[in-house]
Amino acid sequence: MSNHFTGLSLGPPMGDQRLDLCDLYAFTAPGDPDRTVLILNANPNADALHPDAIYRMNVDTDGDLLTDVAFSWVFGQPGADGSQTYSVTMATGEEARNPEAVGTPIVTDAAVSFGPRANVVESGAYTVAAGSRSDAFFFDFDGIKNLFDTSGNRNFTAPHLGGKSPWTGVDSNTTANVFSMAIELPTAALRPSPTLRVWGRCSVRRDGGLVHADRAGHPSMSSFFNTDDTKEEYNASEPVNDRERWTDQFVHLLGHTGGYTEEEARAAIDDHGLLPDVLHFDPAKPAYYPNGRTFTEDVIDVRVAFLTKNEAPPTGLTPHTDTLDRFPYLGDPHRS
Repeated sequence: MSNHFTGLSLGPPMGDQRLDLCDLYAFTAPGDPDRTVLILNANPNADALHPDAIYRMNVDTDGDLLTDVAFSWVFGQPGADGSQTYSVTMATGEEARNPEAVGTPIVTDAAVSFGPRANVVESGAYTVAAGSRSDAFFFDFDGIKNLFDTSGNRNFTAPHLGGKSPWTGVDSNTTANVFSMAIELPTAALRPSPTLRVWGRCSVRRDGGLVHADRAGHPSMSSFFNTDDTKEEYNASEPVNDRERWTDQFVHLLGHTGGYTEEEARAAIDDHGLLPDVLHFDPAKPAYYPNGRTFTEDVIDVRVAFLTKNEAPPTGLTPHTDTLDRFPYLGDPHRS
């Protein structure tokens, strides 16, 4: 859950775990270099998603930071037994910039899987699944709390550097589940030229309109770069405006967390491609963050090293071993 803690007071967006986007992955399908996998995880409770929300994977194919391909996921009202259905549409071009769930249906009223095995749906050239899966994200949460001063719900913006290592060596996520939305499709359908820019969005219907509750691009961004003063605005904002709106704030923060000069901070942000906050993926190159993202990268190591100008030591954790080499790639959920 690298995108966790994006709501106020280290909580979920709008106080609702169902609206909490957790991780975004993009990689080439194992064994088929002509297909791309996109996975958007939400809701660390791994139960039913919000029936009044739209969960989207936005893809910019030409670098203008406007959506060219959008996959919208909507979910039905949960049944008395906890069951739920979902539908997926794909929109392209101008239609993809409509925040509603518009476009051509890929899956309609398919069953969400909460049991031990994923309900994999084949729909033409698309393979789709939604439901509870084992969370592949690994991190040392107790170590994070040792490293950052979160007293008074200060968020992860004040590191304690020096002295002994903050890391405990314990992965806090070994038995965690998450709600996963996965799609595999021909890479040609995404029209990469050559790099895709991908971001997740969760919007919820309020008072007849859609309110943008959360977004996900690079791992571990809002929770580390924002405080309660800016989280809600950041979650609702669009990547096309990121550099103008957020660069100065990020530069200021890096001066505190890593002793960066303004010039160093601006150069580091550009070198790492952090703004705009979108996941870059060139399918012609091996997928490994920051080119896409797979399940093996220690993204907390990457982000903490960036924040502290390499002053914090590595976490020493290893990837989870229950991921699959077949769709939907995340492991079967842990039993509660």
